[in-house]
Amino acid sequence: MVPGPVQTDPAQAGGTVDLVFLAVKATQVEGAAPWLKALCGPDTVVCVLQNGVEQESIVRPYAGAARVIPAVVWFPSEPQPDGSIWLRDEAHVTLPDRPESRVVLDALRDSWCAVELAGDFTSVAWRKLLQNAVAGFMVLTGRRSGMFTRPDIAELALAYLRECLTVARAEGAVLGDDVPQQIVEVFQTSPADMSSSILADREAGRPLEWDIRNGVMQRRGRAHGIATPISDVLVPLLAASSNSPA
Repeated sequence: MVPGPVQTDPAQAGGTVDLVFLAVKATQVEGAAPWLKALCGPDTVVCVLQNGVEQESIVRPYAGAARVIPAVVWFPSEPQPDGSIWLRDEAHVTLPDRPESRVVLDALRDSWCAVELAGDFTSVAWRKLLQNAVAGFMVLTGRRSGMFTRPDIAELALAYLRECLTVARAEGAVLGDDVPQQIVEVFQTSPADMSSSILADREAGRPLEWDIRNGVMQRRGRAHGIATPISDVLVPLLAASSNSPA
């Protein structure tokens, strides 16, 4: 718990601040725009706690003169029916090694959330994105991590992750050939009932972050002339799962 007032109206914000943690889904950034306008000034740092590799381009149009930094968030949590949050493992955040990241590092020092500064943030962000991308399989099956122990699903997941790895490398990520297998093993060795935020959103009927988790693979692949046959099937199905009219 953080002591202090909880505000629900940006008009009551009381002026700009030094640091903003933007902890909304990519589908909710536009809705948070009034808060960013109220809280951000030229000396503000906005730390975007969000999936994907496009946080800066998505948030910067709403942040004015503030400095926007992306974050890779390792926060395996699930909302519970009583409104509480179940944190299933230790939480930590990885930031690019920039001067403005020191503001976040200082703010979270001695807290329960560890902070790491990465010299090669691009590789860290894309590796996490690969893990997020294959979690999209859960949406289409309605199943959790246990499904990755099926040989057929594991084989499909590896093929998809290798496709994504090619795109990631074209974007400048330095990732080894063993990364797809490592990611599949993460799911296989997790508790069988371990969920994903995108599955939780699907189960709750909320819009899905399919574009910044999966569509980006297709878009960036096309930009580099890389064939993405699995993405070409997966992305439309995820999009339909998010906003189909029926």
